[in-house]
Amino acid sequence: MRNAQTIADTAAPGDEWHVASFIVQHRADASGELDAGIARLPGLERFDGDATRSIVLCESSHSRALMDGIEALRAISGVINVSLVYHHVEPRADLDARIQEYPSPAPVGGTEP
Repeated sequence: MRNAQTIADTAAPGDEWHVASFIVQHRADASGELDAGIARLPGLERFDGDATRSIVLCESSHSRALMDGIEALRAISGVINVSLVYHHVEPRADLDARIQEYPSPAPVGGTEP
């Protein structure tokens, strides 16, 4: 994530990590203003899009930051609509947990021993 500090990280850290994505509909001439606005908003990153739609990612330790991000994006001149399209919550302790590795499955269509 480009912005290391998130919107709500000035509060006490939470026990969860939130990852969300938004679709931002905007006027074609508002792309530069949207980029500038996102650069000022910690925890947000413009990922992809076209002339009038952009995918914006949000990461935070607080669910309130998601709503703050939506409201801040809506306030940018030229933004028409902001829709939450994905939201995942992970316990913060699980982020540092080792991932169990499993052996690769047998190839499909292979011969039985």
